[in-house]
Amino acid sequence: MRALPFLYLATILETTQVIPNNLHLLRPHSGLAGHNVEGIDCLSWRLAVETDNIRSWSTVPEDCESYVGNYMLGKQYREDCQVVADNAYTYAKNLTLGDDGLDIWVFDIDETTLSNLPYYAQPDVAFGAVAYNSTTFSEWEAKGIAPAVPANLDLYKKLVNLGFKIVFLTGRTETYRNTTIENLKNVGYTTWEKLILKSSSDSSTTALVYKSTQRAALEAEGYRILGNMGDQWSDLFGTNVGNRTFKVPDPMYYIS
Repeated sequence: MRALPFLYLATILETTQVIPNNLHLLRPHSGLAGHNVEGIDCLSWRLAVETDNIRSWSTVPEDCESYVGNYMLGKQYREDCQVVADNAYTYAKNLTLGDDGLDIWVFDIDETTLSNLPYYAQPDVAFGAVAYNSTTFSEWEAKGIAPAVPANLDLYKKLVNLGFKIVFLTGRTETYRNTTIENLKNVGYTTWEKLILKSSSDSSTTALVYKSTQRAALEAEGYRILGNMGDQWSDLFGTNVGNRTFKVPDPMYYIS
């Protein structure tokens, strides 16, 4: 695997483990605005991914590994996340919540509230340019040291102050419930209404169907989904998606 020019990956991992709340503390403060390689424009590829015009892709194009890495570790990704969070808060603060405690905001977890960048930055993962390895990702997940996505942690805190009840709806399995609870609390997500993880009976269900079913169940309990935020279109499509949806950027992987 070729070395990435923008950062020494060992420093990423060491720094993130020591200071898990500061996802971008020692990251470079610039990212490539565009990166042309033979046969593909990586900026255009990322745009097509984020707008759901390219679907069911399995890996980042190999020639776009450095571009995606620079984007995810650079200033542009931080700013893109902040724009999404700012617009979500502008929407949320202008709502009038009921007094019954049933107004909820649904957050996905991976790449929405918690970041797996320390894992994806490893040379044998290459920001999604190498095929997904469930064994090594599960080993990373079990450590429970994923840092927060800063913009969305700040949004979470603002939503709690506004009176929203928070529901985390994730494709993580029940095996990692305790690890996920500890990880969330350690980085600043200290309270929530529900944490919904996949049960063994949902193992063969697509993310879109699983999350639609869980949102329908929430509404059947009387909850009102006023906001719904995720990094995958399968977090935001389907049924019972809520009054507003907000897409967090993620060009590293696709989940249907």
